[in-house]
Amino acid sequence: MKTSKGISPWVWIPTLYFAEGIPYFIVNNISVVMFNNMGMSKGDMALYTSMLYLPWVIKPLWSPFVDILKTKRWWILAMQIIMSVAFALTAFTLPHPSAEVIAAGGTSVSLFTVTLVLFWITAFASATHDIAADGFYMHALEAGDQAVFVGIRSTFYRLSSIFGQGVLVVIAGYLEQRLADIPQAWTITLTGCSLLFCCITLWHIFRLPKPSSDMLRDDRMTAADIVREFVRTFVTFFRKKHVWIALTFMLLYRLPEAFLVKMMNPFLLDSQAEGGLGLSTASVGLVYGTVGTLALTLGGILGGIAASRWGLKRSLWPMALSLTLPCLSFVFLAAFQPQNMLLISSCVALDQFGYGFGFTAYMLYLMYFSEGEFKTAHYSLCTAFMALSMMLPGMVAGYIQEAIGYVHFFGFVMVCCLVTVFVTFMLKVDPEYGKK
Repeated sequence: MKTSKGISPWVWIPTLYFAEGIPYFIVNNISVVMFNNMGMSKGDMALYTSMLYLPWVIKPLWSPFVDILKTKRWWILAMQIIMSVAFALTAFTLPHPSAEVIAAGGTSVSLFTVTLVLFWITAFASATHDIAADGFYMHALEAGDQAVFVGIRSTFYRLSSIFGQGVLVVIAGYLEQRLADIPQAWTITLTGCSLLFCCITLWHIFRLPKPSSDMLRDDRMTAADIVREFVRTFVTFFRKKHVWIALTFMLLYRLPEAFLVKMMNPFLLDSQAEGGLGLSTASVGLVYGTVGTLALTLGGILGGIAASRWGLKRSLWPMALSLTLPCLSFVFLAAFQPQNMLLISSCVALDQFGYGFGFTAYMLYLMYFSEGEFKTAHYSLCTAFMALSMMLPGMVAGYIQEAIGYVHFFGFVMVCCLVTVFVTFMLKVDPEYGKK
């Protein structure tokens, strides 16, 4: 099993998909912990970190041009170089607010202007890297090998999640305690991340294959042709049957989890006096980033098995309930503020397992709605609405929490579960779709 020049897929697929996940989790998840620990207000933290989802929302707008400008390999290496530099610059320019300002929660968002700009650059580069990596995978492997390695790429993407949300947060938490200097701890952590990404980039420069099909270009296909074709796919998407019901489902099915996940880490980190659980940063990396991610992965695997047996229609209600009911665990945690790590970990694992299981129906519906002409392009548009469904609630989650406190905030999340039930009730799907 070789690609061009005899390079085995085992040499580059694990590192490529590990590299695909790291910037996503740093920009969208680790940034929440870092800004929270640096004393930024909950409202500002949630607003600005949620806005970082935008590149994944709008990436279908420029994805066609990745096909006609340069090669997929060129885009992968260029984006990895940009992200390596951006991580290094983020580390070197990270503000150092005083311990008193951090403790008072009075750190101004304007202090992090450069940091946010660099995260934006990383986010756009990461979204572009996603497009190029998935296209390169299909160019570099034969159809049979693509099926063989689809599980491998998924596994290493999940490992990047554990590394990004778990290992890096644990390291930053350890350094916070050891150095008694929160900004310095995150500077060191981001520097290490930059060095790791530089090593991955260098590895890919020499070990990423050069498939002949990636070099081919259709000179007859101009940018104007691409735009014209994109407009046609966009128009046909909005002419699909039941499109407005579908969009409502895409935007609102995950509403409770969209609010909850944005405030989960701050809740775990905040002191009991502030309504949180008062865990250390390292403990959060273990509880949410490691245990929670493993539970999420297990839920997704079991959800896939269940969906293949039941089909999409029969899966909808069990999975919608799985997505919503475990949110009660955070109502319990906020009301009683337990300090037992096993109990806290169990509640987080329950919520993440339920989310992983329930998310399966959502992804299966996106594939179902994308069927027909322009299947790939329509699925890309569906994933844009998927990203938007997390971005919009997250932007206001912090302000809502600041206004009503954690107990009422998680109660509000439970009310949002009724929205999930409503949009699930609206759907009409083929009873046989998704059955193995």
